Amino acid sequence: MADERGQSTVEVVALLPVLLVVVLAAAQLLVAGLAREQAGTAAQAGAMALLQDEDPRDAVREAVPGWSRARVTTRVRGRRVEVRLRPPSLVPRLADALTARVVADAGPADPR
Repeated sequence: MADERGQSTVEVVALLPVLLVVVLAAAQLLVAGLAREQAGTAAQAGAMALLQDEDPRDAVREAVPGWSRARVTTRVRGRRVEVRLRPPSLVPRLADALTARVVADAGPADPR
């Protein structure tokens, strides 16, 4: 019995790095999901701006929260608005891999 004293403490200390990696990975996936949702909302706002003859880039910028404005890129091709939003990450290459890309279409051109 005396030999096993403190064994659980050693096991917990040994598992802390693994637990930390699992928590960070889960947090990164949640942030990536949030970036995808925000990119979708922003792309829809850009498409609606096209329908109202407004600047879609301004609409996209207004649709995303302040922390992500520097991480968003917008491309407009005809009636389609593509939004890319790079999520924050401790590992830059991981953020590149998890970048959200959403395309919204404003529909066919008005025949007027």
